[in-house]
Amino acid sequence: MQTDATRPAEHDDAIVPPDTKRALLRRPVLPWWTMLFPAAGIVAVVTSLYALNTIGMVAAIVVLIGSVLAAVHHAEVVAHRVGEPFGTLILAVAVTVIEVSLIVSLMLSDAGDASALARDTVFAAIMIILNGIVGLCLLAGGVRHGEQRFSLRGASAALNVLAAMAVLSLVLPNYVSSAPGPLYSPSQLVMVAVVSLILYGTFVMVQTVRHREYFLPAEEDLPGEAHAEPPGDRATLAALGVLVVALVAVVLLAKGLSAKVESAILSAGLPLAIVGVVIAALVLAPESLAAYRAAKRNRLQTSLNLALGSALATIGLTIPSVAVVSLFLGLPLALGIGAKQMTLLVLSLFTITLTLGNGRTTVLGGAVHLVIFAVYLFVTVVP
Repeated sequence: MQTDATRPAEHDDAIVPPDTKRALLRRPVLPWWTMLFPAAGIVAVVTSLYALNTIGMVAAIVVLIGSVLAAVHHAEVVAHRVGEPFGTLILAVAVTVIEVSLIVSLMLSDAGDASALARDTVFAAIMIILNGIVGLCLLAGGVRHGEQRFSLRGASAALNVLAAMAVLSLVLPNYVSSAPGPLYSPSQLVMVAVVSLILYGTFVMVQTVRHREYFLPAEEDLPGEAHAEPPGDRATLAALGVLVVALVAVVLLAKGLSAKVESAILSAGLPLAIVGVVIAALVLAPESLAAYRAAKRNRLQTSLNLALGSALATIGLTIPSVAVVSLFLGLPLALGIGAKQMTLLVLSLFTITLTLGNGRTTVLGGAVHLVIFAVYLFVTVVP
């Protein structure tokens, strides 16, 4: 989830070379596909396309994916227009609505034990970000530019908050005695939700207001480069309207598809944790692409802001939202991860601390994190 003071090259603070700038000006602010998919999503819901046959279900899944990407695009347009810190919050809230709607829809279905879906999704997001996205960015940037630099203060601040939230949300539930199993009691669930919001809110304030310079590129104003202009009022209002339609389409499609998708995965003999990986990958796809492009342009600071900010927003907003839904609807919510996942989490936090420990990166760090990510995917499919 995108929670950075420095936007990707097509947004606020990213600095764009003249050729890229002209290409961005020729690119429409609201591409046709970002309006087609939300409209198609509403049609699919009204006609119950996913209930017709297998082809209808596949078509509905494609429309759902397109609607998610369209919603994130329109949220970025609105965020770019209103600026920081409100732009960051708008984008984070929009993406959280998508993620929570997918999780809750599956939790309400009858297929399999979905009480651990929120945990699996949050853990998958952390693994995807810390190892998949960061690893790919470091490898791509290192191959093209050799050694890359970034602000050590900004990365350290993000990792500090991420480690605290990850342990409190995913590890500590295994060791409390108020509830059996990897569960928090209702009062403890409220506590971890409030703590997550406080940590995330403090980080956003530090990143966007109080210590914004920690998260800016080392060379903010390079000669011959220009900032991308924000969209106009009409484009912003149109993006806001389509954003609402896209979110409605995502929520309703997720509700209609949840039981079928979950049953198909269980019928194939695959672990339910794969659903969490799919949800996390789907929600993180737009920002993953933006981070990768920034790294290839030798803007590693932007890549890390995107990646680490997304990880923080995943925990800081998704866990409180799912906790409120769980308490309100009386749904069980298992947050504690097992020994295997705990080992991977500790390894990921330890290695990324070493990788980002001196303000410079090479292809070696990227290779290490991609190997860890590959192992995570393998042991998820073959537990």
